[in-house]
Amino acid sequence: MNNTPILHSKISGTGKPLLILHGYFGMSDNWKSLGNQFSETYQVHLIDQRNHGRSFHTSEFNYSLLVEDLRNYIEHHQLENVYLIGHSMGGKTAMLFSVRYPELVSKLVVVDISPRSYQPHHNAILAGLNSIDFSIDNTRSLVDAKLSKLIPELGVRQFLLKNVYWKEKGLLAFRFNLSSLTENNSEIGAALPINTTYNKETLFLKGANSNYISEIDEPLIETHFSNVKITKIENAGHWLHAENPKQFYDVVINFLN
Repeated sequence: MNNTPILHSKISGTGKPLLILHGYFGMSDNWKSLGNQFSETYQVHLIDQRNHGRSFHTSEFNYSLLVEDLRNYIEHHQLENVYLIGHSMGGKTAMLFSVRYPELVSKLVVVDISPRSYQPHHNAILAGLNSIDFSIDNTRSLVDAKLSKLIPELGVRQFLLKNVYWKEKGLLAFRFNLSSLTENNSEIGAALPINTTYNKETLFLKGANSNYISEIDEPLIETHFSNVKITKIENAGHWLHAENPKQFYDVVINFLN
């Protein structure tokens, strides 16, 4: 008997199910605007992965677990032939899910991440987040000021601050499970296992100003995903869905239709 809790999600629209997975330190809310657009055509599921958003917290955290969480979610909601979009960490989950359970996925969209291994590179972010003491840093502006010492990029801090909420009167907290993400940080860059393939239609999107997918990654992508199209989103970095939502939406909706 599987006792794993079901992932939290926001479901809107009707039609073929379109499941969207956020990236590291993210949550379903990051996709709200695009989710609303997609829900005019599809039944959109904006999902919080474990240790993120409003989903359950556990000390264990790796892609095999994230994949099984997603399988449980699909089973629980009695979905089939889903469209799957994953950004960054969510893209890693979506890739592994698709090679393991290809019968459940109709089309796959991977956003600005490749199947290769990535060196852990979130040390400054984790150090900044772990420097917060909510008993002292008890307003958003104090949290931001503390984070700015280790995370100078305003955009990154604003993204992280979306996870700060009032846990109770006078006490702020992070929505993500910081201790588990810190402990398991090395898992985030894991490569897709060799000799795994998904042969249905696949779209890889890369930000024109991002270095997450380079030309040398393309043969590896084609090894795992034989029926793939790789498209560049202009004027955008790693958060291409937020930086150029119009081109992102147009390219994805054309691919899904």
